[in-house]
Amino acid sequence: MGAGIGLALGSLGLQIPAAAASDDSDVRIDPWNAHPGSTVTVSTSVCDPDADYGKGWSEVGGEFHLFEGEEEGELTGQFQIPEGTRPGSDTITLKCPPLTKVTETYQVTGRPPNGSVNAGFGPAEDTDMGLALVGGLLVTAAAGGVVWMYRRPNDN
Repeated sequence: MGAGIGLALGSLGLQIPAAAASDDSDVRIDPWNAHPGSTVTVSTSVCDPDADYGKGWSEVGGEFHLFEGEEEGELTGQFQIPEGTRPGSDTITLKCPPLTKVTETYQVTGRPPNGSVNAGFGPAEDTDMGLALVGGLLVTAAAGGVVWMYRRPNDN
């Protein structure tokens, strides 16, 4: 019982640093891990609530504009990560009235996988024969189970 209580308290203790590490930034970047060719959306509420325009600059994507977002007091802008961009971090700088400047960093990841993964059992594209074989084995096993249940003695 003591070990169970110790494990429960230990798991709660491991969550505390993660909660403390998550900062309440006024800049939201979506997606936080973007890949080349994707569109990145940046939203901020750090600007004056009456501001309806701002400018943004990304080291990777260049200059973009911030306009009124869906929520009141929020400015939103978008830019695209160019194809061929190397993985790493990208810093975004936002400027809006009155003389507000804020920076945030996000990650540019490698290109997402495209197609199947060769796991050593042959090409993954040739699945028709494999599906037929597995389906046949399952049908045979089910039929064997039905025959076994039907043929067993009734007194057991």
